[in-house]
Amino acid sequence: MYKILVINPGSTSTKIGYFHDELLILSSNLSISSNELENFPGILDQCDFRESSVRQFIQQNDLTVENFDAFVGRGGLLHPIAGGTYLVNEKMVADLKASAFGEHASNLGALLAVKLAREAGRPAFIVDPVVVDEMHDVARVSGHPQFVRKSVFHALNQKAVARLAAKKLGKDYKQINLIVAHLGGGVSVASHENGRVVDVNNALDGDGPFSPERSGTLPVGDLVKLCFSGKLCQDDIIKMIKGQGGLVAYLGTNDMREIEPRVKNGEQYAALVVDALVYQIAKEIAAHTAVLNGKVHAVVLTGGLVYNAFLVKKLVRRVEFIAPVLVFPGESELEALAHGALRVLKNQEKAKEYL
Repeated sequence: MYKILVINPGSTSTKIGYFHDELLILSSNLSISSNELENFPGILDQCDFRESSVRQFIQQNDLTVENFDAFVGRGGLLHPIAGGTYLVNEKMVADLKASAFGEHASNLGALLAVKLAREAGRPAFIVDPVVVDEMHDVARVSGHPQFVRKSVFHALNQKAVARLAAKKLGKDYKQINLIVAHLGGGVSVASHENGRVVDVNNALDGDGPFSPERSGTLPVGDLVKLCFSGKLCQDDIIKMIKGQGGLVAYLGTNDMREIEPRVKNGEQYAALVVDALVYQIAKEIAAHTAVLNGKVHAVVLTGGLVYNAFLVKKLVRRVEFIAPVLVFPGESELEALAHGALRVLKNQEKAKEYL
């Protein structure tokens, strides 16, 4: 039995999980207040603060770092890499400390994991970070050579639920085709072909369908005119696309639990917006049947929005003609991280090297 500590830093919290193999023994969601965050000029400055919280979790549960066989951190913004479990090495640490590919709270995952791992003489890993890139070359072509389509999406949860879907189908993930739609604050829809994500929208930048907080792909001409209208600055435009787009822009909230009663009480505009959300997601899912040449074993729905049965029912009606629809609500990130490390520890998979 392997003992694994999982560290998943978010913008306002640090989630920690203690696993015996696949079994979650203890977990904690350590919230960080806005007042506490104001003490740190940048995300990397939070490292010692977050480390002390992790160590407190270990001590409060009568454990020491030497009790663990491996440490796993949430993968951050690195250069594009294939999916899998990666050993945290000096190159990765250097890129994360330099914020070479962007600054994000998830960058702290590997840094915290490797510090504890080195103290304990154990390995540190990351699993399927957001920069997983397995796209076909043809999928990168945007329509103009100055722009290249990028793979930035909910890779950790997408890969985890794809494996669960394969298991449910009695198949090997590396031998089937799936269309996986992660429906959260952002929406990513991906083609999984024989274990590789060969096409996906850039969910970080808000491409693809609109979502609770993102605008999705907007009419290009109108967006260009707005950018040069003098009415909004660059930061305003980015906020409009990411954070203040989608359901927030249309209905003033990103919470389907608030929107559903409005629709059921006869608010026609809310009903139209929800139908449009479902329409765009279904349209994106259907487009991926062409990527997979019509050979789809299942459509998989996951993410926080999938807890909303009202929306899921509408979506299933539109896409069930493609293939069986499998539903996995939420995102079990702690479990996905632990399982990735466990596959390496049990020699089911070889740890990859970040180069």
